Amino acid sequence: MPLSGFHFSVIFELLPQFSIDTKFQSVSGLKSTMEFDTITEGGQNQFKISLPKQNTFENLILKRGLTKEISGLRMWVNNALDSFVFHPANLVVSLLDEENDPVKVWYISQAIPLSLDVSDFNAEESQLVIETLSLKYQYFKEIPVP
Repeated sequence: MPLSGFHFSVIFELLPQFSIDTKFQSVSGLKSTMEFDTITEGGQNQFKISLPKQNTFENLILKRGLTKEISGLRMWVNNALDSFVFHPANLVVSLLDEENDPVKVWYISQAIPLSLDVSDFNAEESQLVIETLSLKYQYFKEIPVP
């Protein structure tokens, strides 16, 4: 039975971390792509050989509603983007079941803030203000859940 993606948690290895720092509307960017070098086979111009070169990872995108609460995550992001002081952080993204137990877990290593985007304000619409955080990271891996 396929898993539903609407019940999840995000936990940063940051200090301080407040309850607002684990609540997100969406998470995307858990994508790994293999890059290849292509070489032409000697004497046979119609054949090419692809050799694996390296794995690349997409940026991690986290979205949540903007609140007036104090956020350790927001302080971490502001410190990096405003003061150019970067402290890489690891985080864990967990897909949860009905009892809030993890069913799938991904470990993201050495994330740093790449950008922060606050959605538009519009007096003609009654929409939540969403902040979008983009993170660059070294790699992710799935952690087996017993």
